[in-house]
Amino acid sequence: MSFVVVIPARYASTRLSGKLLRSIAGKPLLQHTYEQVKKSGAQRVFIATDNQRIVDAAKGFAAEVVLTSTHHPSGTDRIAELVEKQGLSEDVVVVNVQGDEPLIPPENIQSVVTKLAESSKADMATLCIPIKSNKELFNPNVVKVVLDNQGYALYFSRSTIPWSRDVFPRHYPGFTKKNINAIAIDELQCPYYRHIGLYAYRVDFLKRYVKLPPDPLEKVEALEQLRVLANGYKIQVEISSNDSSIGVDTEEDLRRVKAIIESRYMSSND
Repeated sequence: MSFVVVIPARYASTRLSGKLLRSIAGKPLLQHTYEQVKKSGAQRVFIATDNQRIVDAAKGFAAEVVLTSTHHPSGTDRIAELVEKQGLSEDVVVVNVQGDEPLIPPENIQSVVTKLAESSKADMATLCIPIKSNKELFNPNVVKVVLDNQGYALYFSRSTIPWSRDVFPRHYPGFTKKNINAIAIDELQCPYYRHIGLYAYRVDFLKRYVKLPPDPLEKVEALEQLRVLANGYKIQVEISSNDSSIGVDTEEDLRRVKAIIESRYMSSND
């Protein structure tokens, strides 16, 4: 299936402003994301931004870039404006890749496109990976997803879901680092999954989605995919085995990504 990728690239960031232009191995972070996406086999790759500095940087590495409104509440709304400006047809598959994912595996992009193509009932497709550590399980910055027996999303949350009635009460209330670490992932009675913020949808669904009002669940969790579920649409979820990507939200994330990328550059030059 042919597809296009759009990278929403907002300059401002609550936790790390201007992060997309931070230098890693002599290139802006955004360029590393773009170069990874290009390896996915996408028909075209666009960058949708609200800032002229990002436009200038993107042109510097020969990317297709579109300047969009500064008033969009989400990356999805920014993508919808780009789709409209480019005149993409209703059946075109669009993949939403966050600009702060410089290590994104190209095969993950291919997987989410394949998952959408395979499901006649899905309006949207995304990925998740099994949670293997307590640090992830109880971290509100790690978004969890619960699936039904057909692999469709039941709910996304920053909370630890599902809640193990029999295991967690032995350590709750008053979680501390000590008693969180006492919980063994293996003793939990079902798998736990971390959501990977990568989405595939067709243009016709994207246009319907952005016309829906924000949902209370979406607002309280700060997760825009909950608007999809709240309005009765289906999200097919692929369980991935590739967990090599790191989203850059903090200085610590940036240091980790820098170390990995610079190590790769050093290895390639040996």
